[in-house]
Parts: sequence; structure tokens; C-alpha cells
Amino acid sequence: MKCPNCNFVQSDRKARCSKCGIIFEKHQTPALRKRAVIAENGSPAEQGTFFQDIVLFAEPKVNPFYFGGRVVMGLVMFIWGLKFILTPMGTNYAGESFFHLVNLPFHEAGHLFFQLFGRWMTSLGGTLGQLLIPFLCLLVLLMKTKDPFGASVSLWWFGENFLDMAPYINDARNQELMLLGGITGREADYGYHDWEFILNEVGLLRYDHTLAYISHSLGIVLMLLSFAWAGVVLLKQYRHLDLA
Repeated sequence: MKCPNCNFVQSDRKARCSKCGIIFEKHQTPALRKRAVIAENGSPAEQGTFFQDIVLFAEPKVNPFYFGGRVVMGLVMFIWGLKFILTPMGTNYAGESFFHLVNLPFHEAGHLFFQLFGRWMTSLGGTLGQLLIPFLCLLVLLMKTKDPFGASVSLWWFGENFLDMAPYINDARNQELMLLGGITGREADYGYHDWEFILNEVGLLRYDHTLAYISHSLGIVLMLLSFAWAGVVLLKQYRHLDLA
């Protein structure tokens, strides 16, 4: 590097000129600053992006055994997910599936946690609880453990929860679904059916079918995104298989 003040040539790593003593950073042109940043951090192509380094991260050497397990899990996600997507909301397939039993404890825990914030939030807390858990799993797997495939499974689960709650929202006025406890909303006191209470208290009960459709559609979109994400990650990991 040549000093801009005295033209003395020296190492690029020096912060101050060895001859005249000026601080290079204060006298650098934009071009020189850019060169210094690249020298320290690498070029933009070498640095990568959040998408490449986090969302689509793949280990340099992928264990074939682990990869095989992920492929099996990906197939289960895809086949079962299509069943959820292609089954009409009115059948309440999501609410009667095995995965509803997985979501139910988090739903009930949400009621308990959010009861600190009043009656309305207690009712909404069930839905928030079953949505927060898969979303938190997604963030932890993606940012903490750098496991984008696991995060795509969590996105699938997140989307499934929107499909799971859609029939419940849709039932806010009809009150025909069998609820926990073996009774329908019609047979219970006011407030027992979460979504009847939630929507009625804010004057939106007449929009129950519309909101249910939005929830169902959002669940489908999230599941489709999870398919695409898992597929791209698996393809990238396949290219990194450690077969030695």
C-alpha cells in the first residue's frame, strides 16, 4: 500500500504510515476503503448471504445415514401434508387427526399462560399456544442449531396448526363440533367455545367462516412452502454427501 501523504510503500495491514505517521483510515478514498473491507472480510461472493448461510445451510460433509432419515421424514411430510391440503375444511380432518393430539397440550397450556392477561386473552391463548410452539422450534432450529431441514419440518407443523384451528373458527356460530369434554358449544355455557367467545366479544362473529377460510388457506401456503424449503435443502445436502 502506498501512503497518500508521502508515497511510502508498506504493508496493507498497517493502520498508520511508518514514515510520516498519518492514520490511513482518515485519508482513504472510497475505493481504498472498499479494498480494505474486502481484504479483511472477503468479497461479497465469498461472504455469502443470510439465505445461503442460514436458510439453505448444508454441512460440508453430510452423513449419509442422517440424510436418509431426512429423506424419509421429507416423504412423510409431503404425503401427509397433501392429505391435509386436499381434504376439505368441512370434514375437520385436521381436528380428528393424530396431530391434533400433539397440538392439544400446547393449546391448553396456552389457556393457562395467557389467563394472566384477562378472559379474552385466555380464550385466544389456546390458539396462540399451539402456534407459538412450532414457530419457536423453527427459530431455534434455524438460528441456534443451524438445521434448516428441521426448521422446514417446524414450518410444516406451523402450517398444520392453521389447518387444525380453521374448523374450530368455522364452528363459532354453528356450535356443532365436539369439544374437549365430550360436549358441543351449544350444550356448554357461553365462553366454553373459544372462538365463539373471541369473535363475539369483538363484534366479528358473523365473519367466522371468512376467518376460517383465511386460516385454512394460510395453512396450505405454509405447508407448500415447507415442501419447497425441505426439497431445496435436501438437494443441497445430497451434493455434500460424505461417501468416503
